[in-house]
Amino acid sequence: MKKFAILAFAAVLVFAFTVPAMAVENIFGGYWRTRAVTQGNFSGATDEAVVTSTVNVPVWNDTTGEYDSTATAVATPTYPNQDQSLVDTRTRIYYTAKFSDNFKFVNKFEFNTTWGDAVGGDIGSDATGTFRIKNSYVDFSLGGMNIKIGQQGLTFARGFLFSDDASGAVVTYAGEGITIPFTWIKAYEGGIGKDMNDYDVDYYAINPSFSMGGATIKPLVMYVTSKDAQNWASTSDLKELDVWFLGADIDVELGAAKVWFTGIYETGSATDPVVTDPDFDISASLFAVGLNVPVGPVSVHGQVFTATGDDNTDDQDVKAFQVPKGQSYYWSEIMGLGIFDEQGSANSPKDQISNVMAANVGVSFNASEKLTLTGDLWYAKLNEKNPLTGEDVLGTEVDLKATYKLMSNLNLDVVAAYLFTGDATYKETAAGGSQENAYEIGTRLSLSF
Repeated sequence: MKKFAILAFAAVLVFAFTVPAMAVENIFGGYWRTRAVTQGNFSGATDEAVVTSTVNVPVWNDTTGEYDSTATAVATPTYPNQDQSLVDTRTRIYYTAKFSDNFKFVNKFEFNTTWGDAVGGDIGSDATGTFRIKNSYVDFSLGGMNIKIGQQGLTFARGFLFSDDASGAVVTYAGEGITIPFTWIKAYEGGIGKDMNDYDVDYYAINPSFSMGGATIKPLVMYVTSKDAQNWASTSDLKELDVWFLGADIDVELGAAKVWFTGIYETGSATDPVVTDPDFDISASLFAVGLNVPVGPVSVHGQVFTATGDDNTDDQDVKAFQVPKGQSYYWSEIMGLGIFDEQGSANSPKDQISNVMAANVGVSFNASEKLTLTGDLWYAKLNEKNPLTGEDVLGTEVDLKATYKLMSNLNLDVVAAYLFTGDATYKETAAGGSQENAYEIGTRLSLSF
């Protein structure tokens, strides 16, 4: 795979430097960043701790056709110490061959290195295994239709549902005040052989956008399906999979203020391949609302989101909002990954929003033409309690960030974050490890061109 990636990159470069005679406009761009961060007590405890507790283990009973919740087992989860300090670098190179306003060939390449590691960050800097092809697709228009085919970045419902690179196709109709894109994502390819197509996992989505005055409305329908999903690591505990996501994004401008809303209802069914004919009925939801109100050099912002968890794992009703793969919504610095996304605090859903309610209020202040100061306060709790601790509060987090424009296209971010740890993150027991608050201090130097 690495050799193929290098050859593909070389081929694109050769193409870029040999096509001027073909009247092709070669467009280059990119992104570079280097981050340095120290993170402490992300496990919620000062030392590594092992918590022993007795939990119910539902067992399927073929005779009664339901789960027997009387069985129990001893669970001994480990909360490893998550302290770390690191420096890493990311480089992205963008190349687009523009044949005309209606025809482009788009590519994005990425190199990642952690300073001092054995795959490019050590002495000699001989990078191996860090090169990635993030995007490679054609973008062309025929009449009123725009078509994108290949590896491309896609986002649905602000990332609450999907925000990632994927292989597939997007066909978009554009009219006056409306666009209607239809998307197909090949999430997993079953392979070659008899009935191997049964193991394919596909996403299909339609996400129109309507503009009316100061409002934009984007209804959404996404369908995830597979005849046998258990070969894909993201759905290894499922067989037949038929899941629907129905929702909408709404953005409204009220003068200088902006308000947004996202709502998603998840429904459908899935089958467990381990037991005899247990069909699971899926019914889950996610709601989010936010606003931004500028007042001179100050901007006040806030948001609240909530996603259902499963209140009873003993039955065949799945109530936890979840997406097989591709969901990514960053929020706070410690609980929600933030700028330094190496890890999140223990028992938080991180960017995979499920079984959580989080609320935020913050202020941004343009102190000067080059300096912006931002402060955020976050509170988060689980909608359904952590079964091992019997607690639901993840904690209260304070995030502070200063962004300084060193020169054109070159920015410096300085971040400090502190989490007042809740008992759902870690609950102190006699097994070891005292509960401690988590902290993060870091800087990021970034360049875009």
